[in-house]
Amino acid sequence: KLFMCGVSLVKKIARFIAVAAVVLFAGFNANAETEYKEHVVGNADAPVTLIEYASYTCPHCADFHNDILPQIKKDFVDTGKVKVIFRDFPFEQIGATAAMLSRCVEPSRFDGFNSLLMQQQANWVSSKNPIEALFKLAKLAGLSQEKIDSCLADEKLLDKIIAVRKEAMDTHGFNSTPSFLIN
Repeated sequence: KLFMCGVSLVKKIARFIAVAAVVLFAGFNANAETEYKEHVVGNADAPVTLIEYASYTCPHCADFHNDILPQIKKDFVDTGKVKVIFRDFPFEQIGATAAMLSRCVEPSRFDGFNSLLMQQQANWVSSKNPIEALFKLAKLAGLSQEKIDSCLADEKLLDKIIAVRKEAMDTHGFNSTPSFLIN
C-alpha cells in the first residue's frame, strides 16, 4: 500500500508502481477527502490512484518526475487506468516557498509549473539566492511580484501544506521523499 524510497530505489519503485497499478486496476476506489486542494493528473474517475508526496528541493523527487513519471503517464495515466495526485512534503523554507508558489499559480498552469520546478531544480536550488530564482520561475508561470508577495503572506496556505505533510507522517509514517500511496 505504501512505501518510501532512497537514492537506490527509484527505478525499483517505478517498476513496483507499474506492477501495482496493473494489479490494482481490478478496481479499488479510495477517494480520500482532504482540505487540501488536489491537483489530479489524468482521468479523475480512473480506477487506480497514485498519490505522490514530494518536496521541490528533493533531488530524488526531481529524478522521479523527470525520468520515471513520463513513462507512468504514457502507460497508465494516458490510458485512463491511473490518476496521479501530487501532495507537498517540504522539509525546509525553500521547499515550502516553492510549494506555496505552486499552489498560487492558475490551476491550469500547475502541472507546467510543477514540471518546471522539477526540471530546473538543480539550477534554482543551488543558486546564490534560491528564493529569488524561484520568483523568476513563478513569474514565468504568470505570477506578478504582487501575487508572489500575497501568496507567501498567506499563512492559511502554509498551514495547509504543513498539515498535509504532518498527516502523511502521522498516518503513513512517511519521513522521506518521494513517498507514494496507491489507492
